[in-house]
Amino acid sequence: MPQTRLKIEDIETTRYPRFPKPLKIIFLIVTLIGLGAATIHILDLPVFDYHMVDIAYFYLIFAMFGASGFLLLKARQADRNRIPWYDMLLAFMAFAIPVFYFINSWSIDRVGWVPPKTPIQFITAALYVVLILEMGRRIAGWVFLGVCLVFGIYPMIADYMPGMFWGKSYTIPWAISMYIYSPSGILGLPGHIMGNLLLGFLLFAAVLVASGAGEFFLNLAVALLGRYRGGPAKIAVVASAFFGTLSGSAAANVVSTGSFTVPTMKRIGYPPHYAGAIEACSSTGGIIMPPVMGAVAFIMAAFLSIPYAVVAISAIIPSVLYFYGLLMGTDAYAVKAGLKGMNPQEIPSAKQTLKEGWFFLLVLAFLTWGLMYMNWEMRAPFYSVGLMILLSFTSRRTMLTPSRLISMIATIGKLISQAMVMILPLGIIISGLTSTGSIIAVTNAIIDIGGQNTFLLLLLGAVACYIMGMAGLGSPAYIFLAITMAPAVIKAGNLNQIAVHLFIVYLSILALISPPVAAAAFLGAAIAGAPPMKTSLTAMRLGIVVYFIPFFFVYNPALILQGGSYWETAYLFFFCLIGVTLIAGSMEGYIWGIGNMPQWSRFILAGAGFLIGIPNWETAAIGAAIGIPVLVFLWFKNHRRRHRLPAGGAPV
Repeated sequence: MPQTRLKIEDIETTRYPRFPKPLKIIFLIVTLIGLGAATIHILDLPVFDYHMVDIAYFYLIFAMFGASGFLLLKARQADRNRIPWYDMLLAFMAFAIPVFYFINSWSIDRVGWVPPKTPIQFITAALYVVLILEMGRRIAGWVFLGVCLVFGIYPMIADYMPGMFWGKSYTIPWAISMYIYSPSGILGLPGHIMGNLLLGFLLFAAVLVASGAGEFFLNLAVALLGRYRGGPAKIAVVASAFFGTLSGSAAANVVSTGSFTVPTMKRIGYPPHYAGAIEACSSTGGIIMPPVMGAVAFIMAAFLSIPYAVVAISAIIPSVLYFYGLLMGTDAYAVKAGLKGMNPQEIPSAKQTLKEGWFFLLVLAFLTWGLMYMNWEMRAPFYSVGLMILLSFTSRRTMLTPSRLISMIATIGKLISQAMVMILPLGIIISGLTSTGSIIAVTNAIIDIGGQNTFLLLLLGAVACYIMGMAGLGSPAYIFLAITMAPAVIKAGNLNQIAVHLFIVYLSILALISPPVAAAAFLGAAIAGAPPMKTSLTAMRLGIVVYFIPFFFVYNPALILQGGSYWETAYLFFFCLIGVTLIAGSMEGYIWGIGNMPQWSRFILAGAGFLIGIPNWETAAIGAAIGIPVLVFLWFKNHRRRHRLPAGGAPV
């Protein structure tokens, strides 16, 4: 049985452990104030008959969680073990400025501070823009800062730009104040995403994991799959799906489940680079696994003004196909390499595991019920947290003791603060893209390039996602393409809006396994002691289905439960299972029931799998006509070979 107790707080990427005790106390108090404000606002609880308007609430949580980013995240490598004076100063400024806005929220909302009316309005806005940019640099690096600067400067020079990039320009004071005081800036999507959607789910994830859910889901995956061939790899896939739906973070997923699965995979015979790649792919898929998904899914819900439950429901079948493809790939490798399962002594009892952690499943079911059936939307995670806290006291192993409660509050603060400093700079990007009016020209230019060819437009979007992914830009890639490419594709192909946006969401996560950045793959390589680039390339091969699945559902929105009958969804899902099986098997050179595949057949069957998975009847028929003869030929070839082997022999 795995002995490591999984906690998000153990995946320490911040300087919180280096905080002096007074600073830890301040951090905990500020976190509690932010959580209290969120609870009151989202649940609409009256406090002395005072109800915060959205603008006041947004500025308040910006202050409580944004300022902590300067304390948690280092400015340079030399500061990783200390909190220098300038970080304390920046944190104070990042706290004081939005508090000033909170106090003046009525004036900002009713009178308007765009353009700024007084020097203090402009100076504080300019300072806060600089602080936001530095937050982005610390969390995502220099490339992300460069992208924010490009889009931030663009509205000031748009009327000097050529062709389709020409647009309306703004003065520097107007543009700066627009980013800070306008719904087109941080008060729009960033405020709504963090304040009304993401914050509650981060709270839910922290409470669930602090109660031991990560350990339970890992044990459950071991109990269910550990005995089968290549068991640790399959454990990595299933456990990462479970854990990813809690954390919404690929990095947290890799370190938590990978600390057990990667060494175990290596012990039974998986090469280090393969073990790291499996964990990276599984953890990447975890952030698109309902009911709790990554930040991009919340951005999509806010961008389209649809309930988050719609996004979660739409992602169910694609995520199942993704993890099914990973399981097929890992199983194929295990067969080829002759790998066995885990030692029975290492496998916990499924019955005992469920007995100890049944309430974790109950809480997830409750959250799903609240989202899908009750339409509680942003209130659902708060109700689920209340239920989890109550149920945690049913066991000594999970009850929230004072020390565990403090640790949980710290974890909540770290999760929300890191999400905040990533989301706030997106307000500058969004405002830069939308304020000049040039988006219509860019969209029309994309249509002209694609020549009304929907498939070509989708390919252009996939290439753009990959290029931005190489720069480590997941969320900005989605935002940019959602504003520019999505309208063009929807208009050209008359496609479902949610399908197109989910298509972009799926392609946006490729940054995590795509070289040269490949953050999840490189982290998996570090745990496995493997070459980073080799691990990343292997992860791309293992996760190849994520490149194809978006094309499946964008042409058949019934796969994301958008239109069509249940019968149509069922048969499309069946075709997709066949397509994913062929694609995943082709990548590893083995298909269950068929056997080993020579190199020439792998390319043919991968293409056949793509055609079958699209599918309409024409492409499915073409795929079947290509694939079935090859499969029959391989089956007879491998069948005859097995029968020609001497007693006790085995195929090479």
